[in-house]
Amino acid sequence: MRWQGGRRGGNIEDRRGMGGAGIAGGGIGIGALVLAAIGYFVFGIDPQTTQQITSQLGGVGSAEQGVQGSPEDQAGDFVNVIGSNVDDVWKTKLQGYQPPTVVLYEQGTSTGCGFGQAAMGPFYCPADQQVYLDLSFWQQLETQLGGSGADFARAYVIAHEYGHHVQTLTGASQQVREAQQRASGQAEANRYSVALELQADCYAGVWAANAAAVSGGEVAVSAADLEAGMQTAAAIGDDTMQRRQGGQVQPDGFTHGSSAQRVEWLQRGYQSGDPAACDTFAAL
Repeated sequence: MRWQGGRRGGNIEDRRGMGGAGIAGGGIGIGALVLAAIGYFVFGIDPQTTQQITSQLGGVGSAEQGVQGSPEDQAGDFVNVIGSNVDDVWKTKLQGYQPPTVVLYEQGTSTGCGFGQAAMGPFYCPADQQVYLDLSFWQQLETQLGGSGADFARAYVIAHEYGHHVQTLTGASQQVREAQQRASGQAEANRYSVALELQADCYAGVWAANAAAVSGGEVAVSAADLEAGMQTAAAIGDDTMQRRQGGQVQPDGFTHGSSAQRVEWLQRGYQSGDPAACDTFAAL
């Protein structure tokens, strides 16, 4: 994936090196805890659920303020370039689009949705309109979850979280929460969650399709890059995660979609390049 020549927007708040609370949990093994938490939360999180789980894992964090601007290390630079490019795409697709801030942290940090921890995986908080990334997740994605280590696989994660920001701006996230409150049971509520997550996957594909056009080719995704993204999408499908955790596949418990669904909607966004093609709610 080409990205080094892309625009740096500097919309990063870097809290790395500020400490962060350790994960509570008594005798639970850290690997098991990380895997279980990511199984529920990777690539998107409901703020009410965030507050509930974070209180169980580590309590409430105090206010923090990191360094604003453009990180100089390669990992931070990558997030800066990809996030800036995603912003540039959405400025052409959504009238009145306002970029989120990306917070880089280690282990744990305070958020508008409660105390965030690395075990949750990357997440977006609509309360403060910020994306939260502990970059150790890249290694977990590859070594524990079976995702790709390619640059585009990581960019897909970032673009998915930006997709949740778009859903907040369009009102889709609020509509889903209201529909879940009216749902007849958990299985129905989960279907709305799946639709929201698959739309964010589709939006990631929309970004990838338009990345080169808005950057003069400085950020560009090839067919091989897309394959790496699809490998990652398949690795974190609900059915795959349930099998990895030793259980049976239970579709009523899906919150993010099956591996096949996640691959399908990422492809659909990429092939169309149009957010209008991302209506995952039509079948509900």
